Amino acid sequence: MTTAIRRRDLANRTSRLPDTVFRGGSRLIAWAVVALLALIATMLAASSAEAFTHFGVVDFVLGKVWDPVHSVFGALPYIVGTLASSAIALVIATPIAILTAIYLAELAPRRLAQPLTFLIELIAAIPSVVIGLWGVFVLTPLLKGTVETWAVQTLGWIPLFKGPPLGIGLFAAGVILAIMILPTIVTVSREVIVSVPMSQREAMFALGATRWETVTRAVVPYARSGIVGAVILGLGRALGETMAVTMVIGNSSDLPDSIFDQSQTISSKIATTFNEASVGLQTSSLIALGLILLVMTLLLNVVARLLVSRVAGPVAAE
Repeated sequence: MTTAIRRRDLANRTSRLPDTVFRGGSRLIAWAVVALLALIATMLAASSAEAFTHFGVVDFVLGKVWDPVHSVFGALPYIVGTLASSAIALVIATPIAILTAIYLAELAPRRLAQPLTFLIELIAAIPSVVIGLWGVFVLTPLLKGTVETWAVQTLGWIPLFKGPPLGIGLFAAGVILAIMILPTIVTVSREVIVSVPMSQREAMFALGATRWETVTRAVVPYARSGIVGAVILGLGRALGETMAVTMVIGNSSDLPDSIFDQSQTISSKIATTFNEASVGLQTSSLIALGLILLVMTLLLNVVARLLVSRVAGPVAAE
């Protein structure tokens, strides 16, 4: 009897061994990722300490001048350029992406939805330098002769749209970023909409709702937390994009006054300056820019988590 019990206990421990190994390995890898992020942040903070000590955190973040000759460095123009270009991209890409996702998930026939989805996802595989070249030779002349000229002539009395239509600038960078984040938002939003239970749709149809009413009152509200997450994910990519933006934004160190001004993002500033930067205060200032971008990205993820949980709360309650 005792021998049988021991054999059963041994068999139970042996059967649980793979689960224990898997759980322990997963926990170890998860903490390794967190440790890697903490290590990166620590190294950036240590390497940028000279700049923050010399100028002060507030003065460096709010500084408007970047002058290597006089060793004066400020991050505000690049923070504004990063946020402005990403905001323009989000304003352009979000409605297009959500409507596209709704069409692919709810309205398009399967024989059309699948190839269209594949083609949209294929945009994400295009190297950013190729998109940047297309932006320089095709997009910027097109924007200069059409959208920007019209906006300046019609809305130039508004400070946001003032200035000459140069083609290259914040607006062109925003359009390029919108193209680059479009596949991310479309793909994630489509998957979220497709995963909405069929009972949601059937209940609306049973009440006599039209297709439009079903999509807007049952499907999209149920999937809104995932859609918000998709938009935030696209914004995260827009904040860190480098090459394509560098090629069309104009790379000016001045604080932009309108969306048609030339500007520079944190990523493009680091990419265009780091190889030529002198060791010391200038290099430390560039690393400080990288630390600011990391903090912005982390704050974005925290806000996204809170926003998604708040949006998902009413859906769960329903």
